[in-house]
Amino acid sequence: MALDIDAPAATVPLRPTTETPLARGILIAVALAFLAFFLFLPLVIVFVEAFRRGAGVFLAALAEPETLAAIRLTLLVAAISVPCNLVFGVAAAWAIAKFEFKGKAFLTTLIDLPFSVSPVIAGLVYVLLFGAGSALGPWLKSHGIEILFAVPGIVLATIFVTFPFVARELIPLMQEQGTGDEEAAIALGASGWQTFWYVTLPNIKWGLLYGVLLCNARAMGEFGAVSVVSGHVRGLTNTMPLQVEILYNEYNFVAAFAVASLLALLALVTLVLKTILEMRYGHAIAGAAAPH
Repeated sequence: MALDIDAPAATVPLRPTTETPLARGILIAVALAFLAFFLFLPLVIVFVEAFRRGAGVFLAALAEPETLAAIRLTLLVAAISVPCNLVFGVAAAWAIAKFEFKGKAFLTTLIDLPFSVSPVIAGLVYVLLFGAGSALGPWLKSHGIEILFAVPGIVLATIFVTFPFVARELIPLMQEQGTGDEEAAIALGASGWQTFWYVTLPNIKWGLLYGVLLCNARAMGEFGAVSVVSGHVRGLTNTMPLQVEILYNEYNFVAAFAVASLLALLALVTLVLKTILEMRYGHAIAGAAAPH
């Protein structure tokens, strides 16, 4: 019987890993146990404690004037700091990704500074800068300008700890896209604003939304820096995380967990939106990386 030497040899599908099914099962079980113990269980406890005495007590705790003031302040701080970081993030990413200039590496390093500095240290920096013993403190007080222990100080501290999020999402995306589309638009007679609005912005929209989402979640949940500059003035400078601490220290556990459940709900909503945006964001990156 003749052998067909040109016939392709039978191919055996290669396994992506060499671990045995038992080893893979153990790794998966360890990962799920870790998530259940450190992520899902705390979330369940928060909601169980919040509704321990019923929905009526839960709603009454959220309707307290000091709690409502904390919620309003948290939303106000996020409404101010997130747009500021959006503008800074787009400008910084555009400068770093589209242009070459001296100090570019230094600017990139500065954007990562809040990731390496403790939020408490950031708050102390503002105390040293605007406090009564600083060079600016007496001048601000003489002109009736309140920075520390007021809304402006909380906004400044929140902006500091959140400003890398938008920029850090946009920089690699815009670097991957290059400058070809913008150069083509300018060559066709588009102005700088038209180029940004009709070319650059549509290309980065999913990365921009992703960065804004993360920035907003961090702004609402920030504790360390805000705790230092707020002064813990009840009904005036307490954000939701600070209100949770105060209520818990006063042994008002139901109210504390009620406010904490709102923050936990924000985290869950952020997680869902993050997953949705990652699906769209991933396609955007793939499209940007594909050769034209």
